Amino acid sequence: MDETPARLAVKPSWLLTQLAVHAHRLSSGGFAEVGARGYHYRILAALAEFGVASQAELGRRCSMDRSDVVAAINELAEQGFLERTPDPDDRRRNMVTLTKAGDRQLRRLDRALDKVQDDLLGPLSAEDRQNLTRLLTRLLTHHQGK
Repeated sequence: MDETPARLAVKPSWLLTQLAVHAHRLSSGGFAEVGARGYHYRILAALAEFGVASQAELGRRCSMDRSDVVAAINELAEQGFLERTPDPDDRRRNMVTLTKAGDRQLRRLDRALDKVQDDLLGPLSAEDRQNLTRLLTRLLTHHQGK
């Protein structure tokens, strides 16, 4: 059995990286169980929260590359989870709208992701989970502001 060197095992950066890999694997598996990917969740969640948006707005809100946004929107549109219509103010731009089927899919994805959170954070109490989320949010906010 491989052991991690002690001086490495106590570094938060190493711990966060290892946990991020595991969290990504769990999330991908959870989404796959309902026929989706993480990009789908990001887009559906943004549309549900902020309403109709252009593809460019979705890319910015979801921290996604333009080509990934287009591919994910194409997949979601084929499944009837969203609709694209030309922007009346700029025909070169598409506006994206969440459908009722997309809202139902988002709720399925929410449930899948909730299960992932429970699996990932299983050893932590509810209070520890809230504290971890608060601390991670503080760190992310700090580093995004640079």
